[in-house]
Amino acid sequence: MSMEMDQLVQLILNGTGETLYMTLISTAIAYVIGLPLGVLLVITEKGHIRPNPYFNSVLGTVINLLRSIPFLILIVMLFPVTRAVMGSAIGSKATILPLVVGAFPYIARMVESSLKEVDHGVIEAAQSMGASPLQIIYKVMLPESFPSLLNGLAICLTTILGYTAMAGAVGGGGLGKIAIDYGLNRNKMDILYVASIALVLLVQVMQVLGTRSSKWIDHRRK
Repeated sequence: MSMEMDQLVQLILNGTGETLYMTLISTAIAYVIGLPLGVLLVITEKGHIRPNPYFNSVLGTVINLLRSIPFLILIVMLFPVTRAVMGSAIGSKATILPLVVGAFPYIARMVESSLKEVDHGVIEAAQSMGASPLQIIYKVMLPESFPSLLNGLAICLTTILGYTAMAGAVGGGGLGKIAIDYGLNRNKMDILYVASIALVLLVQVMQVLGTRSSKWIDHRRK
């Protein structure tokens, strides 16, 4: 191999740590933004607990516009903002901001999809018993959709993990940077392959954990 084994192992371990750091931190922040937006998309629909078609339409349009921007282009567009907020536009820490901006609209739609699976009859029953909108959200909608939300979390994690790999092409850190800078750009295909395999393994682990957790919780609820 073109790089000594111990050096390659250390490089991949460091890249994996950076990738997990970017993925987990940006996912957590994106959920803080995306979860309430997803709830708003559902409850403001016509016939729901707080119907507001105009607000729903505007919010949905904004989220769709943000989702339609390819992530690589979004990173470049946000360079000035990232530099101003994070102090730099390159590196693992700086990549978190565009990851959050790219992820929260996707999360909002995932949450919306999960909440729409809740039987409307259950919501109507809660309303008939005098439950407030907040009580319906926190005690009915979110608990009832939790297995689906957990499965959606796994999908979002793998999506954001893929975003980190793309960020490596424009100065991001992690395994994506290793695959491109150390592998592709230096024509060291062994490093490219190892970094790519590490990314694939991370995706598989996150997806399996999320799917099994969702099934386990769903089974416990029955």
